[in-house]
Amino acid sequence: MLKGKCALVTGSTSGIGLGIALSLARQGANIVLNGFGDAETPKAEVAALGVKVGYHGADMSKPAEIEALMAYAQAEFGGVDILVNNAGIQYVAPVEDFPVERWDAIIAINLSSAFHTTRLAVPGMLAKGWGRIINVASAHGLVASAQKSAYVAAKHGLVGFTKSVALETATSGVTVNAICPGWVLTPLVQKQVDARAAAEGVDGEEAKKRMLAEKQPSLQFTTPDELGELSVFLCSAAANNVRGQAWAMDGGWTAQ
Repeated sequence: MLKGKCALVTGSTSGIGLGIALSLARQGANIVLNGFGDAETPKAEVAALGVKVGYHGADMSKPAEIEALMAYAQAEFGGVDILVNNAGIQYVAPVEDFPVERWDAIIAINLSSAFHTTRLAVPGMLAKGWGRIINVASAHGLVASAQKSAYVAAKHGLVGFTKSVALETATSGVTVNAICPGWVLTPLVQKQVDARAAAEGVDGEEAKKRMLAEKQPSLQFTTPDELGELSVFLCSAAANNVRGQAWAMDGGWTAQ
């Protein structure tokens, strides 16, 4: 379905981003990966699906590096047809104790990076008459939790940004939507599980159960593959008129 398209997925060397990249690759899309840590293993996973794969290690908190990432995609793949803004970080603390540098980093990576990639991707998409922008927000883009002020602010901002750009492109072949996952057992969430287990003196499985029971009525984690398949749908012709939506895949979290 996506043969010949180029998909750039930020924060895609593991977790949700890699799951989305693999799903898009299964539909024939060439992939530009981005992220920290080991890049060779995810590159090999994507390449095994028979598509072209590239990697750029841009720090998504730095506009100049984001510009270099987008230039790389243009030079090596002819531009970005599908942009998935997934890069994200988390920090948990009461607002009065929240480190200023942590606030700035979360806003930069979780929100501002999507602005920078989008402003650079939209002209090419409009010129081609087709494009897909998928912003990975969160259930926290729709509702809040205590001690996550920066993350909640960034994800609410990302949902608002999605709606605004969707309106700007509404009469074109470019669609802009957000995905709002609940708990997904990524390395980011595993850190929260481990911290909870240590704080409450329980094992990892019990910490997972308690975490899910508080927020997610399904009592099961959403998977990167499920989010990848939702992304595939949003890239399909069936989603041509899905615009500016914040699509929750959260086990009922935001239905409460």
